Amino acid sequence: MAAMLMKVSCAVVLLVVYMGLLTPEVEAVTCGQVVGSVAPCLGYLRNGGAPPRPCCNGVRGLRNAARTTSDRKTICNCLKSASSSYRGVSGNYAASLPGKCGVNLPYKISPSTDCNRIQ
Repeated sequence: MAAMLMKVSCAVVLLVVYMGLLTPEVEAVTCGQVVGSVAPCLGYLRNGGAPPRPCCNGVRGLRNAARTTSDRKTICNCLKSASSSYRGVSGNYAASLPGKCGVNLPYKISPSTDCNRIQ
């Protein structure tokens, strides 16, 4: 009986470990997260000046969340979509935002950026 219980216990442990390997640990970035992250930047994107700290924190958070090619493409597409939804957003201010926040992005924030080419 003890040998049988030991075999079943080992099988359960192996199954739990195996299932843990199959479960994805990181969720994909959503457009809601992207828009929420850059919402504090709206004043800067319209009027220039110095971006507020919450804005730069959001930009850094997006850069850190962009772990995969899919995440980077999602963020790019969401930024492009959001920029066309808000009136008065300056393309020049949008393009300069990462630099003003001390963040290096692998692509330019612009309506002309081809998000499908992002790696």
